[in-house]
Amino acid sequence: MNTDTSNNTQKSSHEQSTSSEKRSYAVVLYGATSFVGQITAHYLTEFLSNAKDKNGSNVTWAIAGRDEEKLNELKSKLASKVDIIIANSDDVASLDNMTKQTQVIISTVGPYLKYGEPLIKSCAENGTDYVDLTGEAIFIKDMMDKYQDTAKQSGARIVNSCGFDSIPSDLGVYFTQQQAEAKFGSACDVIHMRVKAAKGGLSGGTIASMVTIFEEVGKDKSRRKQVANPYLLNDDKDAPNVRQDNVSKPEYDSEHKRWLAPFVMASINTRIVHRSNQLLGYEYGRDFKYDEAMWMKDGIKGKLSSYAMSAGLLGFATAMMITPSRELLSKHVLPKSGSGPSKEEQENGYFDIRLFGQTANKDSIATKVTGDKDPGYGSTSRMLSQAALCLGQDISKEEVGGGFWTPASAMGDSLIERLEKYSGISFEVVES
Repeated sequence: MNTDTSNNTQKSSHEQSTSSEKRSYAVVLYGATSFVGQITAHYLTEFLSNAKDKNGSNVTWAIAGRDEEKLNELKSKLASKVDIIIANSDDVASLDNMTKQTQVIISTVGPYLKYGEPLIKSCAENGTDYVDLTGEAIFIKDMMDKYQDTAKQSGARIVNSCGFDSIPSDLGVYFTQQQAEAKFGSACDVIHMRVKAAKGGLSGGTIASMVTIFEEVGKDKSRRKQVANPYLLNDDKDAPNVRQDNVSKPEYDSEHKRWLAPFVMASINTRIVHRSNQLLGYEYGRDFKYDEAMWMKDGIKGKLSSYAMSAGLLGFATAMMITPSRELLSKHVLPKSGSGPSKEEQENGYFDIRLFGQTANKDSIATKVTGDKDPGYGSTSRMLSQAALCLGQDISKEEVGGGFWTPASAMGDSLIERLEKYSGISFEVVES
């Protein structure tokens, strides 16, 4: 894994002390009583109880949050003993107490723009590794601007977007480029990601994050400019300025004979992929182009579906930018926080995304990333858990130092191996 050496500064005495001290827990799950937090807690319990190898055995962990009663209720439902830590995003001392006890924090507490900063700050200051499932690119940008230097000095590795936003895209592109290098001797200078199929539901927490982003963008024009920047998360002095394609309206894919519609998660996934390219020393090339879209069927049915999807997303975005309609939808229409797909829906969900790459010499490669659970919750809880374990168990601070990373740039092949072995997720080369 060829990571950008600019992020691996020489360890300060503070970093050496924080990374070498013995901590009580390998992992702490913060926000354990949230909808996705509970799913993650059950998965971690099952995985760690059955683990027989270095990838999970003898891992000490705890659940954390602000409500002791709810934490005890969750603890009673878990199949193994687990400690409880009381911590609140409004209480800095409680966060520091928590982060000083663990090697890695998993955070499921969103919307991150509202509640995420105090925990990032605490992790950065105390040399504690951190993973989350945020899809809020402007939140990541804010945190990088404020705490990048602090995290580098303390040795804290901050890895955002370790769920369906954005592991399948980020590691999918990484995998595709690795395969292209092996087969053609060069990386792809363009990759198109297409969601072939997905089945799953939205939780109230996901909706709350979307509402928060639209609220922020609606009241601050500078935020709109940030959201439109495909290189928002590239913080090098000479970031690329290649015009990126963006599927924002119905298009026809003549090569694959399908209609395309916008993919709601493209706005975060594409930014994460471009940051990975930077942190990997621009292994994908400085002219690399990447876009995402949803596949619809061919013919009139596919065309109508594409137009309906595009119109629906545009209408939703427009309504969410206006305060009265946003408040109306939030109160009376959209799912409430704490709600989400049933266990049966999670188990019966799945996703199948395809990536089509082409090198400068017109050599083509196609890959797919698939998951056998609901993408936003069943699969996300597994991705998030394995990312935390991978960062803490498999990736040393000598290999990857402190700072803000992406799943591909921090964990790459090691995380792919874990996901394939333990999470029902596969990465394959396919016929295009």
